[in-house]
Order: sequence, then structure tokens, then C-alpha cells
Amino acid sequence: MRSGERWEYLLHVPKLATDALVRGQYSFTYDWMPMKVRGMSALQRFNLLRAGCNLLYRRARPWSWPLNMQIELTSYCNLRCPVCPVGTGDLSRGPMAMDPGLFDRLMKEVGPYLLTLSLWAWGEPLLHPQIAEILSIVRKYPVATLLSTNGQNLNQRRILEALQKSPPTYLIVATDGLCDETNSLYRKGARIAPLLEGVRELAEWKRLTRSNLPVLHCRFLAMKHNEHELPALNQFAEINGFDMVSVRGLSIIDSSEETHNSLLAGADSLRAYGYKDGERVHRDDFICQHAFSFPTVLADGTVVACEQDFNASRAYGVFSAGRSFRSIWFSPAAAAIRRVIRDDPEQYSFCSRCPYADRPISSCSLQAHQLRSIKV
Repeated sequence: MRSGERWEYLLHVPKLATDALVRGQYSFTYDWMPMKVRGMSALQRFNLLRAGCNLLYRRARPWSWPLNMQIELTSYCNLRCPVCPVGTGDLSRGPMAMDPGLFDRLMKEVGPYLLTLSLWAWGEPLLHPQIAEILSIVRKYPVATLLSTNGQNLNQRRILEALQKSPPTYLIVATDGLCDETNSLYRKGARIAPLLEGVRELAEWKRLTRSNLPVLHCRFLAMKHNEHELPALNQFAEINGFDMVSVRGLSIIDSSEETHNSLLAGADSLRAYGYKDGERVHRDDFICQHAFSFPTVLADGTVVACEQDFNASRAYGVFSAGRSFRSIWFSPAAAAIRRVIRDDPEQYSFCSRCPYADRPISSCSLQAHQLRSIKV
């Protein structure tokens, strides 16, 4: 979050508080995706209010439970993307899938407070062998759910049935090229056919059942080798059944500047960052909120401040059968880590290389287009 955006949000707190506390609803936009939480429980209402207060003070021990959470369902992938720690081999954690029992216990504790839940981190979530059970657990809670996939097994019957039985709010499908040639230059090993087959079948199922969910979201990462395809992107997405399209600029995660620059789109409007004399412009108005309201839980239950700490170098703690999330989130250890992130973030490598800090806007996407009416 940029400092100006923070104050703009705070100016809207009175209206947001009225909507949440009196009407029990909260409308917002998450990376260009419209969200609306209705019928908020008392826990959600007061947690949102407490989180708003914490936005002003950023206490090392937050007043609130997380508003948003990211859960890594798997730490392995079937592709090898060149700026992802899985693809580059920089992920030192072993491959594993989150135990559904652990996931269920986590949701029982945190689910009643959450507004959004992102079901991915550094692996491909649809490779989880019990994805149907995971999605059915999520459906018990009044939370907007996002699931991002490379779509390589989206045409498998068990995957389609799981998504139809317990649809997430948004199914985000990474489509970084309109043909195999361009898509596979970044998504190493990817094919377009299974991705599109799955999307088209879900779109037809939605039409027949009149289901609003999942919203089928085509996410396009603009790079040097695919930016020429952008004029045809909306038509491509609409023909294949998507409900919306968004375009992202390439972020630095933990890859080298050389790798990043070799993929960087030529048009300034398609770049995530500003540049001067060929160098990325560094900004000093970024205010991290992830550590205070948006943690990531890795596949083994390790809780970290944000997904950028992909090797859990500064873990808050490990959620397990013998330890509650509360004892981790409000712990002195977590408070000490937040204090560093707030006051001296350069101490941590994942903060010094933060892909969000130098962006001129908070949203990861540069533009978005709704192709069909979205009702969430």
C-alpha cells in the first residue's frame, strides 16, 4: 500500500464502518476483482473495524485477526517459470501438499474472521490430491475465495467436478500467451489446450446451471515476447468463456535483474515499475500491510509474514495439532518480526527484494476488463 492510498482509505473508514457494523456488508476491490461480503458475522464486523484501527498504527501486536490469508496448498509445480523460486530451484523446502485435517483446523480457527482467502503460494494448487476436500471445507465459511492455477490439469474430470461442487469465488487462470509458442516461453512446459478445454467446460456448466461462480479470470503477464498479442487478448478470452481479463507487469521476486530485464515488456505502460536511464526507480512511500493483516501459511503449517518469505527465513511459528494460530499470530516472536518489517525492513532479504515496494500503485495488475457481468 502506498502512503497516499493509506490515507485515502482512512478517509472512507466512517462509511465502511457503517456498512460493516450496521448493514453487515463490505464491498471492495481486490487486484481489480470486485468483492462483496454480505451477511457479515459479528466476528467479521468487529475484526474489520479493529483492523482499520491497526492500519493507522501498525502495532507489532495487531488488534485484529487477519483480514486476508494466503494458504499454500502444495509446494511443488508441474512447470518451471524463470522468476519463480520453484522454477529456479531456489525453494529449499521439500515438496508436499497441505494435510486436509490441518487445513480444516486452521479454517475453524481463522475462517470466521477472514474476508478473502487465496489458495496458492509457491506451488500449483490443482495438483493437490485432495483438492475437492479442501474446497468443500472452504465453502463452510463466509469468505471470498481466490484460486490461481496454470491450468495444465484443468480439463481433468476430478478437477472439474471439484470446482463445480465447491466453486471458489474467482478461478484465476494464468494465460501468458495466446498460443503454445508464446505461453511456454515463460510457463516452461505449459500447453494451452488443457487450460482452454477446462475453462470452456466450466463456462458451459455455469451457463446451464445459471451459476455465478467461479468467476473465470484470464490473467495475462505482459512480457517482451507476448506484448504483441495484447490487441487480441479480450476477444480470445471472451471466445473461450472467460468472464474477465487482467494484465500484469512482470514483478521481481527473487530472480536476478538480468533475468527480469530479459523478459521485460518494451512498452512503459506494461511495466510494473518505473525506469530511469535503464534502472528501476526505487520508491520510499510503501507501507507494508501483509505482516499485520495478510499472512501466508505454507504447506507444512509454517506461518510467515508474507509469501515473499518463501523459505520461511523469519517464520512466526508453525501451526500444528499442538499449537493454535492465535498463539502464533499474537506471539512475541511474530511481534518482533513485524517490528523489523515496520521500522527497518532492509534487515530482511525478502523485504529488501519486495516486488510490491517499488510499484507506483498497490494493485499487482495494470489493467482489467470485465467481459461479462460479474456477480459475487
